[in-house]
Amino acid sequence: MRIVIYGINYSPELTGIGKYSGEMAEWLASRGHEVRVVTAPPYYPQWRICEGFSNTWSKEEKNYTDLAFNNGSGVLVYRCPLWVPEQPSGFKRLLHLASFAFSSLPVMLYQLFWRPDVVVVIAPPLLCSPWAILLARLVGGKAWLHVQDFEVDTALELGLIRVGLLGRLILLIERWLMKRFDRVSTISGRMLEKLGDKGVEKAQSDLFLNWVDCNKIFPLTHVSPLRNVLGIAAHEIVLLYSGNMGQKQGLQMIIEAADQLQVDASLRFVMCGEGSSYEKLRALAAGLGNIIWIPLQPVEQLNELLNLADIHLLPQLSAAADLVMPSKLTGIFASGRPVIATAAAGTEVWSMVEGKGINTVPGDVRAFVAAIRKLAENPQLRLQLGTSARSFAEECLDRNKVLAQFEAKLASLIG
Repeated sequence: MRIVIYGINYSPELTGIGKYSGEMAEWLASRGHEVRVVTAPPYYPQWRICEGFSNTWSKEEKNYTDLAFNNGSGVLVYRCPLWVPEQPSGFKRLLHLASFAFSSLPVMLYQLFWRPDVVVVIAPPLLCSPWAILLARLVGGKAWLHVQDFEVDTALELGLIRVGLLGRLILLIERWLMKRFDRVSTISGRMLEKLGDKGVEKAQSDLFLNWVDCNKIFPLTHVSPLRNVLGIAAHEIVLLYSGNMGQKQGLQMIIEAADQLQVDASLRFVMCGEGSSYEKLRALAAGLGNIIWIPLQPVEQLNELLNLADIHLLPQLSAAADLVMPSKLTGIFASGRPVIATAAAGTEVWSMVEGKGINTVPGDVRAFVAAIRKLAENPQLRLQLGTSARSFAEECLDRNKVLAQFEAKLASLIG
């Protein structure tokens, strides 16, 4: 198949959507498909163009060979410039997404000469959708929308966009665009129900889970070398948050918990990542000696990072419930470590974490602290929950299983 993957985030971004889009393209190429990617220079989650990349139009090609299939092809990546605000707000985010949508239009039209079989849009941003639908229709191909995050609903819930005339207009446009795709997929059951609420027919929608390479992320049989690097003693319990530090994560809860748990010298918090709320969080944590701050780690050290944790932390604002599914959960489960998440009963995150960690009510710092103490004091419970998490990752989230299903559905769609 000839496949165009179209989205603003892509490898070498280490977190979120870019990581999954990169792995998807590489996996499909390793299967012998011809893959082209139209994307932006890497900028997330630090909200600045990564070193080594220029904010202009460029083209790069990489070859990937997966020995499991013994069939390697290449991924041709087109990067298009965009405006990256230093402090992203609601309106600035819209301009940011719009800048990429317009700069990528000529590159998408150029793909007319290549005549792809299918165009896969990774949302957000949904603003890219018109060009993808246009390209697919002009070449007689198919258009597939994959929703990683309901960007409009999340922005409205978090107050990034006001619920007024503009908000209602954006929702109407989103609904109209979604119904123009041949297939629309998303990453959780509740998000799949949300597609139905937006007018996407059941026969048109599909569940496409995020995945994890269980051969690369796995429980270590020895202590993570990062403990020595960070000066963490053997007896200390490590509570790790790793990923984007943005508004919807509600990470101030971790800072408040660390403040309340200062008296317990056996607990050490590690905050790994960057994002729009990073500086605010550092200011809130001023004077707390039980938090270590580190940048995102290279891909080669991801397994060591995830195994650094005795307990993973996954706070989330209640307003974002069922509008997003934290992508970091796949790696957490595969690492065989338990997680403490803030999720209301009945939400998708709550269902995913149940039996593999502890759920607490969003915003309830006291319950969050109690869950930390419970797991910190019970190594047998940590082992039990972590083992269940690893088994779930192997059975349901394994990269080859998930992407093989996606590949089959792509083939079926284009006939």
